[in-house]
Amino acid sequence: MQDNSAPSGSIIEPVAQQNFAPAAPGDTPLNTGASLTSTGKPAAPGEKKKASNTLVETILLVIVTIVAVVFAWLYIQKYIEWDAISTNMDAQISTEVAIKVAENTTKMEAEFAEREKFPYENFMGPADYGSFSFQYPRTWSVYIAKDAVNGGDFEAYLNPKEVNPVSNSTINALRVRIRDTSFDSVAKSYESSLKNGKLTLRTETVGGVLANIYAGEISNNMRGAVMLLKLRDKTVLLQTDSEIFLDDFYRILESVSLVE
Repeated sequence: MQDNSAPSGSIIEPVAQQNFAPAAPGDTPLNTGASLTSTGKPAAPGEKKKASNTLVETILLVIVTIVAVVFAWLYIQKYIEWDAISTNMDAQISTEVAIKVAENTTKMEAEFAEREKFPYENFMGPADYGSFSFQYPRTWSVYIAKDAVNGGDFEAYLNPKEVNPVSNSTINALRVRIRDTSFDSVAKSYESSLKNGKLTLRTETVGGVLANIYAGEISNNMRGAVMLLKLRDKTVLLQTDSEIFLDDFYRILESVSLVE
């Protein structure tokens, strides 16, 4: 019979037995190198990429929103500026149109008033003082203040539509005076106004006679013109009290006729 016992002097250690129990369902294998999800399972690579894309999309959305807000704000600002400029431009255009219409209306009225003056009427001075006449617009009225029937001065006043009350301060388009005074004496009364620069003097032939024409400040509140000419031993004065009648005044001078 074989002896299976170990030789004397040898120590035999028992081999430890390892029990490998099978993993129960639901147990998580130990894996220190794998990422875990919220459920404790490792995150799949596709889920990582999806989370990264979501973050990028969120950042882009924020940037786009900011750009949109800035663009909207700039648009509103520019619209407000454009609206203000447009409103101002419309107001300027309306003003310019109104001015042009007013200017055109004034021009048409002036042209109509000028046409209405024709044909001119004939004004005759007193026969005893020589034949003195001129033509004036037919739209003017005439008022004879002094007719010189019994001698003395002759005075007449002419003005569009109605003659204004006669005084040194009221304005009429034309004053006609034939003074029973020498030409030199009447002309001398204007010398002081010439010296202080209120009046200017030029000479011109009127009705075939050399006449003095004064222009400027003819009185304290009037700017116009005065013509003096000699008629026998008397002096004829034609005066306009306002510069607005100067064109009519010089046209009248061109029509003056004298027969001594």
